[in-house]
Amino acid sequence: MALCKEIMGLSVTERESLTLPSMRRQQRGLLTLVPLKRRARVFRAAISEDLKKAVSPTPLGKGAAEPAASSANLKVRVVVTVRQKNKEDLKETLVKYWDALTDKIGLNVVLQLVSTELDPKTKAPKKSKEAALDDWSQKLNAKTERVQYIAELTVNSNFGIPGAVLILNKHQKEFFLEAMVVEGFPGGAVNFPCNSWVQSKKDHPAKRIFFSNKAYLPTETPAGLRALREQELKNLRGDGTGVRKLSDRIYDYDVYNDLGNPDRGIDFVRPTLGGSEIPYPRRCRTGREPSETDINAECRVEKPTPLYVPRDEQFEESKMDTFSTGRLKAVLHNLLPNLKASLSAKNKDFNCFTDIDNLFKEGLLLKVGLQDELLKKLPLPRVVQESSHGLLKFTIPKIISKDKFAWLRDDEFARQAIAGINPVSIERLTVFPPQSKLDPEIYGPLDSALKEEHILGYLDGMSVQQAIDENKLFVLDHHDAYFPFINKINALDGHKTYATRTIFYLTQQNTLKPIAIELTSPPGAPSSRSKRVVTPPVDSTTNWIWQLAKAHVSSNDAGVHQLVNHWLKTHAAMEPFILAAHRQMSTMHPIYKLLDPHMRYTLEINAIARQNLINADGVIENCFTPGRYAMEISAAAYKSFWRFDQEGLPRDLIRRGMAVPDDSQPHGLRLVLEDYPYAADGLLLWSAIEKWVQTYVDYYYKDADMVCNDRELQAWYSESVNVGHADLRHADWWPKLESPDDLASILTQIIWLSSAQHAALNFAQYPYGGFIPNRPPMMRRLIPEEGDPEYINFLADPQRYFLSALSSLLQATKYMAVVDNLSTHSPDEEYLGERQQPSVWSADPEMVKAFYEFSSEVKRIEKEIERRNNDPNLKNRCGAGVLPYELLAPSSEAGVTCRGVPNSISI
Repeated sequence: MALCKEIMGLSVTERESLTLPSMRRQQRGLLTLVPLKRRARVFRAAISEDLKKAVSPTPLGKGAAEPAASSANLKVRVVVTVRQKNKEDLKETLVKYWDALTDKIGLNVVLQLVSTELDPKTKAPKKSKEAALDDWSQKLNAKTERVQYIAELTVNSNFGIPGAVLILNKHQKEFFLEAMVVEGFPGGAVNFPCNSWVQSKKDHPAKRIFFSNKAYLPTETPAGLRALREQELKNLRGDGTGVRKLSDRIYDYDVYNDLGNPDRGIDFVRPTLGGSEIPYPRRCRTGREPSETDINAECRVEKPTPLYVPRDEQFEESKMDTFSTGRLKAVLHNLLPNLKASLSAKNKDFNCFTDIDNLFKEGLLLKVGLQDELLKKLPLPRVVQESSHGLLKFTIPKIISKDKFAWLRDDEFARQAIAGINPVSIERLTVFPPQSKLDPEIYGPLDSALKEEHILGYLDGMSVQQAIDENKLFVLDHHDAYFPFINKINALDGHKTYATRTIFYLTQQNTLKPIAIELTSPPGAPSSRSKRVVTPPVDSTTNWIWQLAKAHVSSNDAGVHQLVNHWLKTHAAMEPFILAAHRQMSTMHPIYKLLDPHMRYTLEINAIARQNLINADGVIENCFTPGRYAMEISAAAYKSFWRFDQEGLPRDLIRRGMAVPDDSQPHGLRLVLEDYPYAADGLLLWSAIEKWVQTYVDYYYKDADMVCNDRELQAWYSESVNVGHADLRHADWWPKLESPDDLASILTQIIWLSSAQHAALNFAQYPYGGFIPNRPPMMRRLIPEEGDPEYINFLADPQRYFLSALSSLLQATKYMAVVDNLSTHSPDEEYLGERQQPSVWSADPEMVKAFYEFSSEVKRIEKEIERRNNDPNLKNRCGAGVLPYELLAPSSEAGVTCRGVPNSISI
C-alpha cells in the first residue's frame, strides 16, 4: 500500500513510464518495476577511489564511433560529490534502504544545468534536460566517506557556460552535497562548491539552486542567472512568519526573549534583551510560540531537543561527534545531573588544597554504582578517565603543569592580565586616582579610595605623576561594569562581590606587578566599609587578605571576560553580520565568498549557548559570581561601552592606551608595553588579514562608485546595523561604507573578531581556569575585617576560609567540565589560512593565488611566534614555569591545546 501511494505521488510523465507489462519477478521473488520508456540521461555512480578511472574519456579506436562532424550538440560530464554520514541510527538506515528501493521507480535525485545566457527566443535562461542519479541504490553500501556520481548528458553547442545547477531530491532522506564539477564545455571545467544539505521534496518542494564558483557583483550577474540570484535570496530571507523547522534554511532576526522560562516559576523569569529598554544585538529567529505565562517570552526548548538554526549552520558530523562523545552537550546532558545526585553532603566545599589536587590525581568520589552508569552514558576519553575506584578525573590544567604554585605569585597574577584568558581589559593609567564614568546622580559619590600613599612605596622612587608620564602604571578597572549590580548580586545566596580596580607597576625587568587593589561596594552595603584598598602583604594575615583580594579581582575579570569580551563582543555582536550576509548577499557575491569560512558554526554554537549556558539557571548563572544578573551586565556593557568602530585590534590598543600611533613602526603603532604577547602576536595576524582583505577588495572594487552602487553589499551592511544592531543604529560612530578602503576596514575587523580575537579569548579557559584558585569564576564570601563575625574564623584557619570563599565542589566541577569543552578544538576545525576546496573556492585565479600567499604568511607568523616563545628576554612568555603564549599560533591539533586560531567562532 505504501508503495502504491508513492507511485501515485509521481508526476504524470513518471507514472507513464511504469506499466504492468514492464513488471517482472526477480529470482528472489522481489517485485521490481522496470520502465518501458527511456527517461532523461541518467548518472552512473562511482565511489571516490574509482572516480579517476571512471571519468577518463573512452579513447577512440576499434569499435568506437566517431562523432558526427556536423553535430550541434555537446556531450558534457557532471561529477557530483556526496558526503556520507559515518554513523546512522536505525530510522536513518531504514529510510536509506527505502530510498534505494524507490530510486529505481523514479523517486530519485534530479539535476538540471542552467546557462549564464538567455534563450533569444523565449528570453528565459537556457536549461538542459533533467538528469537523474539513477544508480544511487547500487552505491547504497559504499564504505567511503564520499561517493561521487558521474553523468554524461547532451546540451546544444550554443548552450553557453553553466552558471547554476538546479537539484530536486525526491528521496525521503536529505543528503550532504559537497561539490559538483561540470566538464566538457569549451572553456574548461566549471566548479560548484556546495557544502549544503539538500532536503527531500516532501519537506521543501522547490528545487535547490547552486551557483558556480565564479564571483559576480550584482550588476555583473549574467542575464541567465539574475532571476535565480534574486530567488535564492528570497528563499533564504523567508517572510518572517511561522515556526521554523530544523530542515529550514531561513535566516531572520529576533530579540533574546528565550533566556528565561516563566512557565517554570518567578525565579526563572528573565528580561528580554534587545529593544529600547535593554539594548542588545539580535539573534536568529526560531518563531517558537510564546510561553503560557508571558506572551512576550518565547517558550523554551530544553536539551536534548535542539534549537533551530538554518540547516547548513548546524554542526557537521565530526563536530557533532565531538559534542556527543564527551564535549559540551554530553557534559550538559549527562554529567552535571549525575554529579549533583552523586556528591555527598560532606563534599560541599573544598577543605584543603589537596582536595583540588585530587580532582586531577585521584578524581571525584561518586556514590557506589553510579560511575559505571555515568561512563556508559558519557564516554569521555580525556576529561574523564576510567578507574576502578569510582572516580571522576580531570586532566591537569596547564597553569599548574609546569609550576604548581605559579598561581600564587604576584608576577603571574599580573602576567595573566596581558597573556592569559582575558588580555583585552588592561589599560594604561592616565589619571590617578582612576575615575568612574557612571552617573553620580544615579549611583552616588564615585570617588576612588586610592591615594598616592597606597602606591608610592612601590614606584622605585618615582612620583605617581612621573610614573604615569613614563608609562609605568596600568589598571584593570572593572568598577563600572559591576558597581550598578553589586547590591543585587550580594543579595543572592552564595554570591558575593566587589567592584574592583587593580593598579599594576611596570618593573625594571619589563614585567608587571600588582601594587594596589581597590574593593568597592555601594554605601550601606553589608561590608563594614564601602571602599577599601588592599596593598601587597607584609605578614601572614595580610598575605591571606591579599590572596582573597586577588581572587575577587579574578572573579570580576572572569565575569567581564565571559559576558562582555567573549560572549558579547565576538559571539553576539557577530551574529547579525552573519544573518545579514546570508539574507542579502548571494553566494555568487565576492564578499560572501570571502566571509564564508568565517561564519561557520557560529549560529549553532550561539543557539547552544542560549539553551545551556547563558539561560536562566544555566552554567553561567550557576558558576559565575553575577548569577541571574549575568546577562544584564552583558547588556549594560553593550549599551554603554561597545562600539563596533573600536573593536579592531589597533584602535582597541590605542583606546586602552596600550599603544600609540607611530608611522615608523611596522603596524603603524608602537606598543607602550613591548612585551605584551597578545598585542604583539595579534598585530602580526591583524596585518596579514588586513593585507589579504585589501588585496581581495581592490580586485573587485576599482573605485568608490562600485562600492556605493553594489546593492547587495549596501543592503548587507545596512541590515547588519539597522536591524541586527537596531538599538544602536543611530550612533554616530558606525563606520561609513562608501569606498573600497571603508569596505576593507570593516571586513578586516569582522574577520579579526571571528578568528584571532575569539581564539585569544576562548581556548585558554580550561588551561588557566581549570585550576579554580588561579581564576575563580565565583566568589561566595567577602573579605572579613576586624570586628566582623567571620574574622575569628578567618584567623583560625585562613586556608579553609579562602577555599570556602571560592566555588563549591559541585560548582567547581561543573565549571571545569564545561570550560574544558569550550576550550576544545574539534577534528574538523578549519584554521586561519585554510578553507574548504582551497584551489577552487573561487574561479578567479588571481584570488586563489592571493589566498595561498596569505596562507604562507600565516605559516611564517606561526614560526615567528614560536621564536618569541623561546626568547628569554620576553619574560611574559618565556621562563621557568612560565607558559608560552600560543593562543594566536594559528594551527593546532584536536583537543585542548591552548593554541590555534579557527576561521570562525565555532565553539
